[in-house]
Order: sequence, then C-alpha cells, then structure tokens
Amino acid sequence: MTTMDPFHIRIGQQDLDALNDRLARTRWPGELQGTGWDYGVNETYLTELVDHWQNDFDWRAQEAKLNKYPQFTTTIDGQRIHFLHARSPEPTAKPLIITHGWPSTVADFLGILGPLTNPRAHGGDPADAFHVVAPSVPGFAFSGPTTERGWNTRRVAKAWAELMRRLGYERYGAQGGDFGSIVSPELGRQAPEAVIGVHVNAVANAGVATAPGDLDRLSEEDRKKAQENAAWWYAHSGYATQMATRPQTLAYALNDSPAGQLAWNLEWFVDWDPTTTGQTPVDRDAILTNVTIFWLTGTAGSAARLYREAGQDGWGERPAPSGVPTAVANFRGDHAIRGLAELSNTVTRWSEYDTGGHFASLQAPDVLVEDVRAFFREL
Repeated sequence: MTTMDPFHIRIGQQDLDALNDRLARTRWPGELQGTGWDYGVNETYLTELVDHWQNDFDWRAQEAKLNKYPQFTTTIDGQRIHFLHARSPEPTAKPLIITHGWPSTVADFLGILGPLTNPRAHGGDPADAFHVVAPSVPGFAFSGPTTERGWNTRRVAKAWAELMRRLGYERYGAQGGDFGSIVSPELGRQAPEAVIGVHVNAVANAGVATAPGDLDRLSEEDRKKAQENAAWWYAHSGYATQMATRPQTLAYALNDSPAGQLAWNLEWFVDWDPTTTGQTPVDRDAILTNVTIFWLTGTAGSAARLYREAGQDGWGERPAPSGVPTAVANFRGDHAIRGLAELSNTVTRWSEYDTGGHFASLQAPDVLVEDVRAFFREL
C-alpha cells in the first residue's frame, strides 16, 4: 500500500478528562531533603509542572498548532508512518526531511517550520526556502506503536528514503538531532544519490570513544574532552540503559501514570539541575505537548524500544562515511567531538554555539534555522 491518507489530530474530550483525573490522583513518593537533582528529577519541580499540566496547559491550542500543517499517514515496510508535509510557497525551495529524537515528537519543529518554509515572511532570503517533511519516528506518537522487532535507525532511514521517493523528491537534504542525528547520516548512506547534504545537532554518537584506537586519533585536548564525556555519560545514562535492555518492564509504568511518564521524559528534557546547567530552559508547554502526545497515543513504551533496537543493531559501532557533505552544529551542553564525528561523516561544516541546548529547535530555533540555511546555501 502506497497511499498517502490525510491525517488530522482529533483527541476526544473523554481522553483529556481521564488524563486530568489521573493527574489529580498522583501518588507522590517523597524525596530526601536537600538532594535537589542529585538523585533524579526534583519533586518540587515535578509537582509544579504536574499542577500546570492539570490546571493551565491548553492541549487544544497545541492540537490546533499542529493541525495548521498538512499531515498524512502511509504504510512503509508494514509500519504506519505519520508525517507533516509543509510545502514552501517559493518555487525553488529545496526538499528537507527533518527527524526528531527521544523523548520528542514532531511538535518540537513547530517553531522552525515557518522560517524554513517561508523565509521571506520571516525576514530571510527566499532563496533559502525548504519544502519540509517531518515524520514521526516509528514507535513514536502517531507513527506508533511498532508491531514487530527490528525498527532500528537503519530501518528508519530506509523508510525515510521510501517516503521521500513516494513524495516525488529525487534530491533532498536531511536534518536531525538526538536520534535524528543518527538517522539523518544513515539516510545519506542508504540513499547517497538522493541526499545532497546532512545537517545534525545534538550529535548522539560522537562524544565518547567506543572502539579501540578512537582516543589515539584525537588531539590531547579532544582526548581529555572524550574522557570527561565518558564520565558524564556514566552518571547520566541510567534511563538509556533501562530502555536499551528492558524497555517492556518500563512500559507498564509509563503507560499507567502520566506523572511518571513526565518524570521519565524529564530525564533528558531536564537531565541536570536547570538552575546550574546554563542551557536555555525548554518551554514547559513544549515539554508537556510532547508528553501529552505520548500519553494520548499510548506510545511511551513503544518509543523506548528504539533504544533496544539500536543497541541490538550495534549501538557503539561506527559506520563508514557516506561521502555526503555533513554539517554539525554544537549547542551549549552538546558533547560532539569533531575527530570522532569525522570517523563516520564527511564533515564540511562545524559550528559551535554558546547558547541553546540539546533541543535546539526549542532552545535556539533562530540560530538553528540560520545554521541550516547557511549549510545548504553553501551546497
């Protein structure tokens, strides 16, 4: 089946009422006094966010923002794929497929779709316009749940290549952050004749040495940074270890407690004391939009399986570069090291920004958009 079916988000009021009822009945565990964020998500922070979710967060407003953009579903390799397709009014616009990571959804891109598709209306050059395709990763949100094993990043990239083929795009760019920073370069390997360039941020696999000899390739400064990154990851990787090994056990809790699901997602949205990290805070309604989508679609557990599938596929292995020109944008708190990134990518542009954070489309949208424009302008 290759049909593209129009899709519109319509959440029944009974589902929203049931969510609020569960939030009102949250059982709080308590925490050690004075520990702050040392033991995990701070309870004071979480209770305030849950209160906002229950009493002030406007799902209907977020639903309307998403429904402003044309959405479709199609079936690829046996899996339903949901995507936004925001076409530019500019006749010379370049096609661009953008991929989110965990615990995100396509809602992360609401602030950048306008500037990317219609730069003329946002003070930019119309020559920098893109037709944007933003799919939900299989297992996530409206592309979920997955129904069989094997939906790793390689298979996702193959699905993206087929999606762009069905849409009639013969040559296009790819952009992604977090897991999208793995999928987008893989798309360049799967379809090098079609992908004109890859732009990534929040690079997920270029901060830590994973193979013998990796450190020997680095300068003394980068070697020290890689060792510091390894220590940082050890202290912050508990969530990833659980999802990469036993995601089904976790799924029961995530699917039964919205407050618990929110806390789990905050492991990455706020995986540090927000008063000391220096990163631009992620807007709380943006966090809650993502969490609400996971809750309403029942896909928190399914999304977690991506870590297991990626691990089974060789999480630490470094594939060869595709030859496709690649740009890396490092925002505040990102850990990518150029010497490690170049082992798997043909890096032609490297940018460092002391602003934003891991979720650049939410934390530094203007900077991200301009970096994407500048890279594809060079191509």
